[in-house]
Amino acid sequence: MTPVELSRTVLRAVRRAVDVGELDVSVPERALVTVPGPGGCGDYATNIALQLARPAGRPPRDVAEVLQGHLAHADGVTRVEITGPGFLNITLEGTSSTQLVRRILDEGLAYGHTDALAGHTLTLRVPYEIRAEVVADALARIAATQGARVEIAHAEAQEVNLRPLPAPEDPTPLGPDAARWALLHPAPHDRPRITADHLVQRESNPLFRVRYAHARTRALHRNAADLGFGPEPGSVDGHHRADGHRHADGSGRVDGHHHVDGPIQATAYNHLLAALADHPRILAAAVTHRGPDRLARHLVTVADATLALLPGVLPRGEEKPSAAHRARLALAEAAGTVLAGGLSLLGIDAPDHL
Repeated sequence: MTPVELSRTVLRAVRRAVDVGELDVSVPERALVTVPGPGGCGDYATNIALQLARPAGRPPRDVAEVLQGHLAHADGVTRVEITGPGFLNITLEGTSSTQLVRRILDEGLAYGHTDALAGHTLTLRVPYEIRAEVVADALARIAATQGARVEIAHAEAQEVNLRPLPAPEDPTPLGPDAARWALLHPAPHDRPRITADHLVQRESNPLFRVRYAHARTRALHRNAADLGFGPEPGSVDGHHRADGHRHADGSGRVDGHHHVDGPIQATAYNHLLAALADHPRILAAAVTHRGPDRLARHLVTVADATLALLPGVLPRGEEKPSAAHRARLALAEAAGTVLAGGLSLLGIDAPDHL
C-alpha cells in the first residue's frame, strides 16, 4: 500500500466514523501520511485526529481512538497505535517495502504512470518566453504519464493561461540540462537564477546531487556484478522480526518486519522508501497544479536520501554478498530508476557516469 492509497484508507475511516455518528465533522479532502516522527512506530503516521479535533469539539486523542477502531479493520492494515497527543501510527500487512521496490523495478521508467486523466486534454497557452515554453514542455511530458493529451500554443497576453515569471536573462549558455533545471526547479511564481552555480559539481548544486545519485546507483550495479551478485528486493539487513516492533536496543525497521543498524539508519531507509512511494502522487500533483517544480524538488529529496544510504550497499572488506546486500542493491536501483524517470520527464539527461 502506497502513502496515497493509505491516505484514502484513512479518509474512508473518517467517513465511516461520521456515517455511524461517532464523529460530527466534514470529511477532509486529504489525509497527510508520513513516516513516523520521533517517538512514533509502525510504517506510517497521520495527524488526521489532530486536524479534526477542533471541528469535532473533542480532544485529539479521543478522535484518534475513534478512528483507531475503523483503521484497524481496514484491508492491508495490521496494527494501529496512538502516540503523543493523538498521532495514529499504522503498521501495514506484509513486507510493504519489498513490494514497493519490486514494483518499481518491474515497472521501470513507467513507475507512477497511470491513465487517471485519459480522455482529458490540457490546453496550455503561453507567451513567447523561454521559461514559459520550457515549463509547458515539461508539463506536457508529465501529463502524458497520467494519460492526458496536451496542446501547447503561443497566445496574446490576454489569452495566456500559463505565465511563470520570466527568466532574467538567456539561460542557453548554461547548456540544455542546466538551463532546463534553472527554469524548472523554482516554483513558477519565483524568478529563476541564471548563474553558473547550476554547473558546479558539488553538493551545493541540487542538479548535481540528483544526477550524481543516479550515476552512483548505476556504478553500484556494475560493482555488484563484478562481485557476482545482483538486486533482489527483501530485508535490507537480513534479520526478520515477526512482530514488527522496534528492538529493545533502539533498532528500527524498514517495512514493519525488519530492522537495520540503529534508529538513524532505519529513519534514513524509511525516508527513502517514503519518497519513492510518493512518486506517483508527485506526478499527479505536478499536473494538477501545473508545477513541474514539484517533480524537480521531489527528485532532490530522493537523491539526498539515496546518497545517505549508498555507502552501505556493497559488502565491506572480506564480507561476502548476502541477501541483505542484494536487497540494498535493489533499493538503490529503485531509487536510480525514479531519478532517471523524473529527469527524463523534465527533459534532462541522466548519465550513467558522472
